[in-house]
Amino acid sequence: MLRRAGADEGRPFILGPDGSYDRDLNRFLRDLESWGVRAENSRIAYSTDVMLYCRFLHESRGGKSIWDTDGADLRAYKSVRLHGDGPGKVSAATWNRSIAALDKWVQWSLYEELLPAEPFRYIDKTVISPQGPKRVRVNADAEPEVPQQPIRFLSHEDFMLWRDVGLRGLLPNGSPDSRWRGRNGERNALFADLLICTGMRLGEAAGLLTAELPPVTGRRVVGDITVPAAVAKRNKARTVYARPRVVRDLHHYLAIERDELVQRRRVEGVYEAYTDRLPVRRANRHALAVEDGTTWSYSRIGTTDRVRLVQVDGQGSAIGPLWLWLGENGLPLRSGTWQSVFRRANERCAGFGLDFDVHPHTLRHSFAVHMLGLLLRQTVRALGMQEDRRFTHAEVKRLLIGNPLRKLQLLLGHRHEATVYTYLDVLDEAQEIVLAALDDWDEQAAAIEQVRLNVEEER
Repeated sequence: MLRRAGADEGRPFILGPDGSYDRDLNRFLRDLESWGVRAENSRIAYSTDVMLYCRFLHESRGGKSIWDTDGADLRAYKSVRLHGDGPGKVSAATWNRSIAALDKWVQWSLYEELLPAEPFRYIDKTVISPQGPKRVRVNADAEPEVPQQPIRFLSHEDFMLWRDVGLRGLLPNGSPDSRWRGRNGERNALFADLLICTGMRLGEAAGLLTAELPPVTGRRVVGDITVPAAVAKRNKARTVYARPRVVRDLHHYLAIERDELVQRRRVEGVYEAYTDRLPVRRANRHALAVEDGTTWSYSRIGTTDRVRLVQVDGQGSAIGPLWLWLGENGLPLRSGTWQSVFRRANERCAGFGLDFDVHPHTLRHSFAVHMLGLLLRQTVRALGMQEDRRFTHAEVKRLLIGNPLRKLQLLLGHRHEATVYTYLDVLDEAQEIVLAALDDWDEQAAAIEQVRLNVEEER
């Protein structure tokens, strides 16, 4: 019955206190992706926020439905969630995410003509954007100022220690742990390597398809990884650059560990029983052809459809999923599972007295901090070149477009350059990179100054 109502596999849905299924409310949850909430974790968070508000209305506001809510209900909810003393108290940032979820529901409901008017009060305020001051409309019950949390990142040495102990099951000294009973350690470590060497968001890396991997010819990687618009935040596609070693390891996982798993599950009939599959006849780096012969560009295939893609042979028999990362059942691993993998890795490290609290986004921050340091070092070296040197066309172009913050913005897929300014604040915690760059500059400046003094003495 739920499947007939549109509650597909892996998609969150809300039931009423009596077990009823509100078709309109759950249709909103299904439409979140087309309304700009593309990341699976974000859709789960929005669904949870709406569910919690519905529960509050039922338990504390006389059994009200969300369709009858008003500003007084929201203010009462804020009093409990943000200012209460109970276990459900949340931070200002979490409260504002709840507001964002409810505001999205209001926008959708007004568009669908399910609400006669806005149930909450909105105000206009001036904010400072990268383009200067601008007027925006915000929910009156949103928290106006949310202090920015310090960025957490790992040094390369700490990352390898966390990965090898937490994910691969080694001892802190690097030797095997005879008590380790974990599975898929190499797969999990490879996923972490991909995150930290590309800066990809969790949903972007988790949703990769096998055909999107750049091919390897000998020791050379041909091409890069494209994050398509349909899975990128704010529909902004970009290119990421993975280290050759990581790409080779991805192909090794694809050809050996993953292929062996797929063959076993295929013999067991797992993929033939996958009723929600979307059959694919052919796939290359840029597009695929589904069963009816239609060609789909990856840039237009969102997470909801990606997880359903199954390669079929000439007779229409299922061969295996196109989703790169698979679980023990041979089916796609979702973002929530990766969160659990990281949590278990932290717990294992804690058992050895290693104080790590690593999340997928921590690795994105780590990539950003180290990449910015390297880009700054590259730029400092370029600026320290001798002025009388003749530059090639390629070198002139590099200098003209050499803004390291702009490069980092493109690599991370942020809308505004100002978003990456925050990483400047933590570079003092990775000073070996910057100091090495400044040392190079100082040496060159000293050499030039000595030449000038020698010329003056000769006069």
